[in-house]
Amino acid sequence: MKLTWLGHSAFRIETGASVILIDPFLKGNPTFESSGLDWDTVTAGVTHVALTHGHDDHLGDTAEICKKRGATLFAVWELATYLAGQGVEKYEPMNTGGTVCAQDFGLTFVDAKHSSSSGGVYLGNPCGIVLDTREGKKVLHMGDTDIFPGMALINEIYHPDIGIVPIGDRFTMGARTAALACKKFFNFKTVIPCHYGTFGLIAPNADRFIEEMKPNPVTVPKVGDVLTF
Repeated sequence: MKLTWLGHSAFRIETGASVILIDPFLKGNPTFESSGLDWDTVTAGVTHVALTHGHDDHLGDTAEICKKRGATLFAVWELATYLAGQGVEKYEPMNTGGTVCAQDFGLTFVDAKHSSSSGGVYLGNPCGIVLDTREGKKVLHMGDTDIFPGMALINEIYHPDIGIVPIGDRFTMGARTAALACKKFFNFKTVIPCHYGTFGLIAPNADRFIEEMKPNPVTVPKVGDVLTF
């Protein structure tokens, strides 16, 4: 399995013959646009797009990618049908607790504590994503969330070993709370922070999160770095 951070909360995950983009906010994302990465290259070969919720910094380029690449969308019902109205033809409507199995992976939506809308339109409940890959890795992308006790159940049921954790504060957990969530509720082998350094309103870097996570290690990729598991 290969995992690439594309800035903010956007990730590209390759498993088997499948290429999944999670929350593909690329155009208009300062960290992506300043990285030297090429939009066409990053979206080439994408087979699936998965969304945690409908805020613009996560919805991003979803409709364009799905239409241009013929990718299948995974999203909660309201968000999936909203994007169908924008021309997305292939989609798997889901909701919290549900799992859909594709050729190379299973994808489950789990709880997140946040909100979800775009332009004043309600787009269903926010979610985290558990990805069970062909290589046997279980990735939890928390989406945007606060800490909540149900994280313990997510760990008990799905046993994720890779955690993608929002740390930027103001709109999600900050460094201290995010570190507490990882230590108290999960047994991650790899922790990857996200949702920071994009805009002035959120944390500029992962330094405080790294400090709060000690003695546990944190993996902090640069935008465009490919991690192999």
